[in-house]
Amino acid sequence: MEHVRAFLRSATDALSEREFRLLWIGQTGSAIGDSLVGVALAFAVLQLTGSAGDLGLVFAAFALPRVVLTLAGGVWSDRLPRQRVMVACDLIRAGTQAVVSMLLITGNAELWHLIVLAIVMGSAAAFFTPAATGLMPQIVSAGRVQQANALVSISQSGAHIFGPLLSGVIVATIGAGWAFALDGLSFLVSAGFLLALRVAPRIVPERRAFVTELVEGWREVASRSWVVACILTFSISNVSLGAFQVLGPLIALDKLGGAAAWGAVGAGAAIGGIAGGAVALRWKPDRPLVPAFLLMLLAQIELLLLIPPFPALVVAGGAFVTIASIVISNTLWETMIQQHIPREAVSRVSSYDWMFSLVFQPIAFAAVGPVSGAIGVPQTLLAVTAMGLAANAGVLLVPSVRNLRRLDTTTADEPGGATAAAGDPTEPPLVTSA
Repeated sequence: MEHVRAFLRSATDALSEREFRLLWIGQTGSAIGDSLVGVALAFAVLQLTGSAGDLGLVFAAFALPRVVLTLAGGVWSDRLPRQRVMVACDLIRAGTQAVVSMLLITGNAELWHLIVLAIVMGSAAAFFTPAATGLMPQIVSAGRVQQANALVSISQSGAHIFGPLLSGVIVATIGAGWAFALDGLSFLVSAGFLLALRVAPRIVPERRAFVTELVEGWREVASRSWVVACILTFSISNVSLGAFQVLGPLIALDKLGGAAAWGAVGAGAAIGGIAGGAVALRWKPDRPLVPAFLLMLLAQIELLLLIPPFPALVVAGGAFVTIASIVISNTLWETMIQQHIPREAVSRVSSYDWMFSLVFQPIAFAAVGPVSGAIGVPQTLLAVTAMGLAANAGVLLVPSVRNLRRLDTTTADEPGGATAAAGDPTEPPLVTSA
């Protein structure tokens, strides 16, 4: 028992730092609200139209602005205090979810309402995510950045254990609108904790033209072949895994038992997220991207389990493996970005990461319903699984991906104290970083 206590203390050291603790509490509150929305949105759309294609359109409406606006989000997150950018995004999302809730509760919701509001939500996320990635190394000691990333993943996954189950009950009893109302409230909780942060002022380079700052961010990406290769891989992986979000609820509705069954699958995924986060708390491989992409090969299993389909609990087990693999991989990846990219450019590099990672997802969300209708659901699932496997195996053929090493930050004890590498550490840089 003493060994367990010692492990927990050492694995949660980052929570001893006030600013990260506040951020973590606020993001956990937001995650609780978000955990209710997946099931609620899927069945709100299916109850309105009964169409997997329409559900894909709503998902596409959320994903598209993340592609279009995320570069702007990265530039402004490097220009402005990242904390303020995140608060503004939370307030916008709180208002948006309040409107969705009102429309659904009053019975006035139409598909176009959900599409427009999804665009607003996606636009806010395009600014929030690069800001959050850049804020983390500002408020956490350098040696604890990976741990902090993992703790955020664990709390988000923990919220999703019971959130989808609760959401299924809410949808089945009082209606999907109330799940959106709770999510809106959770964004206010997040904004409150963000406002309480005391973030040390950072040196912000003199503001240049917007395009100039975009080009500088791209140079940080292009000077590292491992970043380029990984981002391209993510773009394909997100297409394959996106099919699960569109076809999964339809299969659950037709063959697995409806919203409650899909909630159970979501809970399995959330437990997997906690397991993956627990591994990522302490596991620090010397060459992090190799195990990251090997694990992403396992992430395709949830798609295969939908083909027969297997019973809901088996699919939930597959979702466990998938999300555990993704959480570990994402934690290792984000830590490499935060270690190897200069602090003043992290948000812009993150925005390029998100833009290219999601570039094909809106098309996939919109197309997977019609494609599955034309060639069949099992054939569609097999095709996207093959895409995911090929992409994640192929990226390991890139030497700079295999050879990238974690930086030694064990002696750094100040937020932002890690030394940023100025280019690809495994080959001569195309462009030398500032």
